[in-house]
Amino acid sequence: MRMSEAAEAALATALKKLRTDLQARSAFPDPVLAAAEAAARAPRLPDKDATDLPLFTIDPPGSSDLDQAMHLARRPGGGFRVHYAIADVAAFVTAGDALDAEARERIVTLYFPDGKVPLHPPVLSEGAASLLPNQKVPALLWEHDLDAHGRVMRSSVSRALVRSRARLDYAAVQQAIDSGTAEEPVALLREIGTLREAVEAERGGISLSLPDQEVTVEDGSFRLRYRAPLPVDGWNEQISLMTGMAAAAMMLTGGPGILRTQEQAPTHEVGRLRRIALGLGIDWPHHVSYAELIRSLDPHDHTHGAFLHEAAGALLLKSVYRSFRDGDHVPAQTVHAAIAAPYTHCTAPLRRLVDRYAGELCAAACADRAAPEWVLAALDELPARMEKAKGGAADRQSVDLVEAALLMDRVGAVFDAVVVDTDAEGARPNPRAGQVQLAEPAVLGRVTSAAAPLELGVRVRVRLERADPAFPDKHQRVLFSLVPDEG
Repeated sequence: MRMSEAAEAALATALKKLRTDLQARSAFPDPVLAAAEAAARAPRLPDKDATDLPLFTIDPPGSSDLDQAMHLARRPGGGFRVHYAIADVAAFVTAGDALDAEARERIVTLYFPDGKVPLHPPVLSEGAASLLPNQKVPALLWEHDLDAHGRVMRSSVSRALVRSRARLDYAAVQQAIDSGTAEEPVALLREIGTLREAVEAERGGISLSLPDQEVTVEDGSFRLRYRAPLPVDGWNEQISLMTGMAAAAMMLTGGPGILRTQEQAPTHEVGRLRRIALGLGIDWPHHVSYAELIRSLDPHDHTHGAFLHEAAGALLLKSVYRSFRDGDHVPAQTVHAAIAAPYTHCTAPLRRLVDRYAGELCAAACADRAAPEWVLAALDELPARMEKAKGGAADRQSVDLVEAALLMDRVGAVFDAVVVDTDAEGARPNPRAGQVQLAEPAVLGRVTSAAAPLELGVRVRVRLERADPAFPDKHQRVLFSLVPDEG
């Protein structure tokens, strides 16, 4: 499906308004650009040289803001050693300078279909501070020793000069691993990632594997598609999760720290999901935990996908940041429920403000020195600042706008869909509204039914009633109605 010229124009106008609403400033002030240029020419370089380590990165094709690079190896006597280099933004940004002040206002990189609004000027985020191949870059170099079962035995982090050897993408890595042509440091990602997934299962962690809506630009036109995560996506994520858990453990040893936490969902939500599973014909024995059930489901099965969509909203509650100054003031809630362990964000400092502070805390703890004063001074207000980040809103609303523009010229058309959410709550046991997922194009939209209640997980035919990127209610920009079953 291609957009008409009118739809393209409507989308461009709507995206411009979205940027304005989110106060997303593409351009950096001249003093910030000047500071970035100066920092790129003269970063603070570490004493340790680890450029002999053949690191590699795995990112989407075309990415240049590369936060992480890794090297995987077997340890003599059994087990594994994981080196994980994280871009050292603090080597370029000085607390209180123009770069720092700008980053504290931007908070995160914002991604839009027609481009991104970066946290740091591109001369740093896509240049001097990025772990691009064949350039020497200051980094926070994590070292994890794992046993033969993938359990972490020891973790440490130190500043080092590193050099990535290769920029890889997920599809190419998956193909190389599956075909047996990957070199051992890359091939080990499957072995270590699979072991870490088993460790995650043991502790009760949850990894939802739902297809993502992805906006692409082809022949100058926006397209939507569903992207099902590859196994390598999960294996790569396990390395990042392992590092975030190791960082949280370091902080909790005596503080200070900042954690990413999530509370357990209330018991009544689990009960509601059990009733939904029963209605969908999904077998959920009482001795099987929610996490175990999630891992057993196939997101490509339409009933399983509907359940997973419902479960994500019901049980994966909002995550929040919590900071503390020392071991005497650790927050009562330290665990991230979905991860089933204490956890923090520390692996994406080019794109997320808090990671620079978390990395600095861990580097100080491992060097047995006090945390820098600039980190301590920011700890109390950092959680509130991060809550103001608008990355999630930019992602969600951008996809909503592309959906509406893509369908603008198809009002009245009928599509095949699956009901993935309903408003069946409390006094509404027979829901007449909910959400449907179209097979083609890759659209999620609101649906209403005048004739009969909506049933979760059921295949239906729906008629497009509205597709308007400018509609004031962002939740109603795309609206369908259920086509009655003539049979």
